[in-house]
Formats: sequence, C-alpha cells, structure tokens
Amino acid sequence: MGTDVGTTRMTGMRPNSSYRFRPETEVSAVRVPDTPRPRTAPDVEVTGFSRSRRLWSSMPRELAERFRPHADPMARAMVHEIQRAIPEYAQPLEGPFGEVITRGVQQAILYCLDNFGDPAAPQEAWCQVFRKLGKIEFNEGRSLDCLQTAYRVGGRVAWRHVAEFGQSQGVGPDILCVCAEAIFAYVDEISALSIEGYTAQQVRAAGTMARRRRRLLELILAEPPASPQAIASLAAAARWRLPEWVTLIALEPRSDQHELGTPAVDGEVLMDLEGAAPCLLTTDPARDLGQLEAELHGWRAAVGPRVRLSDAGVSLRWARRAMTLVQRGVLDDAPVTWCADHLSTLWLLSDEFLVRELSARSLAPFDGLTVKQRARLSETLLVWLQQRGSAPELAAKLNVHPQTIRYRMHQLEELFGDRLNDADERLNLEIALRAERLTSGN
Repeated sequence: MGTDVGTTRMTGMRPNSSYRFRPETEVSAVRVPDTPRPRTAPDVEVTGFSRSRRLWSSMPRELAERFRPHADPMARAMVHEIQRAIPEYAQPLEGPFGEVITRGVQQAILYCLDNFGDPAAPQEAWCQVFRKLGKIEFNEGRSLDCLQTAYRVGGRVAWRHVAEFGQSQGVGPDILCVCAEAIFAYVDEISALSIEGYTAQQVRAAGTMARRRRRLLELILAEPPASPQAIASLAAAARWRLPEWVTLIALEPRSDQHELGTPAVDGEVLMDLEGAAPCLLTTDPARDLGQLEAELHGWRAAVGPRVRLSDAGVSLRWARRAMTLVQRGVLDDAPVTWCADHLSTLWLLSDEFLVRELSARSLAPFDGLTVKQRARLSETLLVWLQQRGSAPELAAKLNVHPQTIRYRMHQLEELFGDRLNDADERLNLEIALRAERLTSGN
C-alpha cells in the first residue's frame, strides 16, 4: 500500500503535509510525562478520547483490517514488556490477575483499531474500561505509578510494532507520524481516565472506611458490650489494628460540629464528631491532641483514663463525667481536662445522691447555724480533719488568731461531741465537707 492510498483516505491530508517521518529510534524516544496533565472529572467526561480518536479516525479503515493479524503478537509483546519493566506485574498470568492484564491490553488495542476511519465510533464503553482499571489498581492496594508506567511501556511497544508493520507494508511516513501522535495521545488519555477511576474508588473507599470505623467505635462502646469476635471482624474490615490499651476523649458538643471537616489524625484514631456526644478513641492521647489542637480549635475536651479495649466505655463515661464537672464549674475550665489529674474529685462525686445523703447525716449538727457560722466552722473542721494540728498551726493555715481557733474548736466539740474521736465518723465528715466545698463552687 503506497503513500497515496493512505493519504487519499485521510481528511485534510496532503502529500506535502507538515507531518514528517522520524526514524524509529527518534519517535520511540518520545516520552509521555510521568504524571498525566491534571484533569477534572468533567473534563475527562467531555473529552474522553477526543484527540486520539480524531487521529485514529483519520486513518484508512482498510489499514486497521490489514493490521488485525498483528494485534495478538503485539498484545503478547506488550504483556511481556510490561511484566519485565514492572515488578508488581511480574506474576503468573493464570487467574484473575492474568485476566485483568491481558484483557486490558487487548481492549486497548481493539479500541484503536475500531476507530480507524470511523469518527462516530462509540467511546463511553471504552472510557469505562480504563476507569475500571484505575479502580482495580486502588482495590489491589497499588499506587497509580504501576499502571501509568504500564501504559507508557505499552505505548512504546505499540509504536515499535506499528513502525515495523508500516515499513513492511510500505505505509507512507505521513500516516506513520499520525500513528505515533495518536499512540502517545492515547496513552495520555487512558492515563487520565484511570486516574479518574482510581480517585473515584479512593473517595468511595474513604467514605466506606469512615462509616466502618464509626460503626466500629459504636460497637466498642456498646452497652451491653459486643462480642470480641464481632469487634475483631469489623476491625479487620475497617483496617484497624486492635490495640490492647485505649483512651477515650469526650468532646463538648458544638452547634456547628456537623459543618466541620474531618480532621487529619493518626490512622489508629476512631472518631465520632457528628453525634450528640462526640468523642475520639486513641492509643496515644498526648500525640493526637497535639495534632488536633489546630483543627479542633474551639472544642473543649476531657481525656478519660487509659483502659483495656474491653473497658473503653468506662473510659468514655469518666471523660464525660469530667466534662460535666467542668461545665458546672466544679473543675477548672481548660481546653483539655485530664481525668488522671482529678481522680479523687471524680470518685468523691461519682454518686452525688449518696454524697448528699452522707452530708445530710454527718453535718446535721450544723443545721441550726447561720450561713456565716456554718461556713466558718466547716472551714475550721475540714482543716483540723486534714492536719490535726495545734491551734497555732491551724490559725496560720486559716490566717486567723490562735484564740479564734480555740473558740471554734470548742464550738465544734459541743456540736459533734465524741464523734470527733471516732475514726469512721471523722472520715465521713471529711468526705462530706470536701464534697460540699467542691459542689458549692468555693
């Protein structure tokens, strides 16, 4: 087939076209960029194979028919070169992997041949093929580097075979130059489509993974507790390594929490920032709170005690209790409250009903006093119970005269009598007085 046959079937091509033939060594050196030009999803949807299809469709249809017997050898050569160049693909071709790589190569070749001389050839089905290849790469846990390298290697092999075919068949240099341009445009376009598929699968997987991890957190905190087998199964599906020890962090709910983006945290952190009682589960609260400080600006946090995974609900319960005490003013207001710094207070106020009952019984002798009298005697009694010191020592602690202490202690002896000499009663009095001081806000 001479040059004139090819050019007569090519729209707008003239024998003196600006295309110039380049030797194989020069054309094969043309390199597609390592990363295809960024394309948004709408751009790929509209463009698809527009550039390469325009070039393929300008080629004579009979040229594709004459090349078809060479398609299988070219496909085998592509697969061989791809496996040789990319270690991740150097696997036996039996089974699902072999089917994916061989079908991918075959379909890539068939698309090109089907477009020869046919500008109206459908393309959406072929677009889906290469989007699917991108999705498969993500699902297999590989980066896009392998697939894009495979496309470039395949493009070089394709050009070598096309050039050999063209020279053996007497195809003119103008047509061969169009083939070269089409091949490398095609590599660029299928790379962009695979990026689109890979990204779409990545976004979908991220959403699925986030839902699984939120469900996992719910399962870990469930009451009654979920079975260890159920937690382990969901943890595997969520790609979350089961730790032995965890810490729960309670966050104060915010009116705008549903509008906040997902913060970047360590992969070990489970979080629920959208529920009525937002919280985090971490294995290293100091590390993760440091990372989250900027992104959770405005949140108030309470860090529960470190517990075994099976007791995660206990850690969260105490973290939320600490948050409640901060909101009531019992604990000092701070961006982060650590339960470990307030264990005695948390224990003392763990059951406020019983504390009130104890206080009513133990401090009943104060009932007939005025507010000021009760405040002065309560303060003196608590210091005496804590220190059991002399009048001068207690006076120095309370910044009053020693004689004032002696007078107050005489009043206390009259009110409480022998109860001041009973160790159990003294313990009850101290608990009641400490609780009263905490809950009164003094």
